[in-house]
Amino acid sequence: MVMIDQQGKGAPLPSVLTVAHLVYALHTFAIVVGIVGAATVIGSFVGSLPSIAAVILNYAKRGDARGTWLASHYRWQIRTFWFTLLWALIGWALIITVIGAVVGVPVLIALTLWLIYRIGRGWLRLHDQRPMYAP
Repeated sequence: MVMIDQQGKGAPLPSVLTVAHLVYALHTFAIVVGIVGAATVIGSFVGSLPSIAAVILNYAKRGDARGTWLASHYRWQIRTFWFTLLWALIGWALIITVIGAVVGVPVLIALTLWLIYRIGRGWLRLHDQRPMYAP
C-alpha cells in the first residue's frame, strides 16, 4: 500500500519500512552467526532460517513498497540474497575441483566482503530514508 505525500509521490506505509528494517536485521544476524559460529558467513546467510525468512518477507511485502522509494530496498535485498546464493554455488563448485580450489576460495572471500558491504550500505541508506539507486 502507498500513501501520497505532499509532492504527490508515493510514501511508504510505516509497516513496509519496518519490514525493510527487519529484513536487514535478519540478514545481519545471519552474518554475525556466520562470523562467530561454526558456519561460514555465506553458508549462514543463504542457509539459515533468519535469511530465508527475510527473503520470504521481501517477496510477501514488496508489492506494498511498489511506487515508493522503498521498492529499491526490497529489490536490493532480494537481489543480494539470490546473487549470494549463485556465487556461493559457483565458489563451492570450484573448491570441489582440484584446479578450481585456487580460484574458489578467493571467490568465497570476495563474496563474503561483498555481502557485508551490500547489507551495510543498504541498511545505512534505509536509515537515511534514501533509495538504493535513482529511479
